[in-house]
Amino acid sequence: MQGPRVLICGYHGYGNAGDEALLLALLRQLEQLPDPVQPVVLSPCPAETAATYGVLACPRFDGWALQRCLAQAQAFIWGGGGLLQDRTSWRSPLYYLGVMGLAQRWGLKTLAWAQGIGPLQRGWIRALARRSLAGCTAISVRDGVASQWLQEWGIPHQVAPDPVWSLPSKTLPEWETWPQPRIAVVLRPHPQLTGACLEALSQGLQRLQASTGAYLLFVPFQLAPPGSPDLGPDYHLAQQLQQRLPHRSQVLEIRDPCLLKGVFRGVRLAITMRYHGLVMAAAEGCACFGLSYDPKVKTLLQELGMPGWDLQEMPTDPEALHQAWLACYSEGLALSPTQADLWARQSAQHAQLLRQHLKWG
Repeated sequence: MQGPRVLICGYHGYGNAGDEALLLALLRQLEQLPDPVQPVVLSPCPAETAATYGVLACPRFDGWALQRCLAQAQAFIWGGGGLLQDRTSWRSPLYYLGVMGLAQRWGLKTLAWAQGIGPLQRGWIRALARRSLAGCTAISVRDGVASQWLQEWGIPHQVAPDPVWSLPSKTLPEWETWPQPRIAVVLRPHPQLTGACLEALSQGLQRLQASTGAYLLFVPFQLAPPGSPDLGPDYHLAQQLQQRLPHRSQVLEIRDPCLLKGVFRGVRLAITMRYHGLVMAAAEGCACFGLSYDPKVKTLLQELGMPGWDLQEMPTDPEALHQAWLACYSEGLALSPTQADLWARQSAQHAQLLRQHLKWG
């Protein structure tokens, strides 16, 4: 693809399915622009990112290479997701704010695209975030929490659902052989997911399977980069649980975001910790039950009107888990096709930001 270079900065190249889905959604929107552009993606594995998406890629932590990319670019996109939060670390938002600051000093058009904001617990991080966002050419955010931050700071912005809602899904013919009904389980390691919690989850899933006869799909969302000898902590957690339910279950290893979304097309219930697991499952018409480790998951559950627990409040009684999941399974708390289509059409509004501001003449 020829045209002005657009440097894309996000949590890309780390094997996180949600962030790779966001990157793919962004690249698809850039391909549809009236004026062609040439994307350049910051990545810790630039060769693999370039080969996977057919784009240019720049080493994420190579300062000299980053400066060369900034010098050659005409625009910079903060590429979606929960990049601006300091709950897990102050270093991560500092990196993104620092690169945004460099792009603004270089005089590039700077777009914050489909962002989530918060939690921001440190005052100095909040001050840096406010200054960086105020200097952006344009901003779109994906939920009301992020919008509230910007409203308080007096910064203009657009609001629309996460772009992964409108990402197309694909399936494979062999999936038709999987037994029905199906339940998908999307978990991630977390300090609050203790041994006692895992034991309760395991027993709760055993009881749920006994009640429904369901085939369980354990779906890791964070896989190690391709070529790594270790598939990553999400995969190990999925294996750990699947080994306790060896009959009528399997662990999936899927990296293509469109295929990953397609997995949920034939699923009756999704039990998910991952934000984009919730997005993909709801978009494909699944009943969903959330286990929220982060405010973004809780916010989306509330917007969807779907049930769930904060992780720290999750019961450790397997029967309580079983009954809650069974009620969600039986009552079919899923979006209708019309509702899911509305979320998808609204999420496509993030493309308007690109069409309005990535123009040259």
